[in-house]
Amino acid sequence: MQPSHPQLAVSAAIFRDGKVLLVRRARSPAKGFHSLPGGRVEFGESLHQALTREVEEETGLEIEIVGLAGWREVLPSTGSTGHYLIMSFAARWTAREPVLNEELDDFRWLAPEALGGLSDLKLTGGLDEVIQAARRLIGA
Repeated sequence: MQPSHPQLAVSAAIFRDGKVLLVRRARSPAKGFHSLPGGRVEFGESLHQALTREVEEETGLEIEIVGLAGWREVLPSTGSTGHYLIMSFAARWTAREPVLNEELDDFRWLAPEALGGLSDLKLTGGLDEVIQAARRLIGA
């Protein structure tokens, strides 16, 4: 049963050596699409707590959050079955190598400027804009 109100979520544009981490969703919503790691904010969590938890759960990575890079709203009318408000943050990789959980089935560290030329990747809407804003915050 779908919630009757928007769901708050977070995502992280994680930079390491000038590259950003993209992950591919293994299940809905956005199954088969490359995006940023993240997920829903739980009741009582701050955005930063939720982001740190979601990144660790999905990828095993430790990160340093730099700042808010942007936000996206996903409405049921845009192909999603839910209504999500996603707060996207710029972050730096600090430790560990990616170990994906069952929600993800692939990852890639990519140069942000290469995203436009990768026609084989299905990207979630607005991803390039968020990554470019995050890149400016990081100074990468």
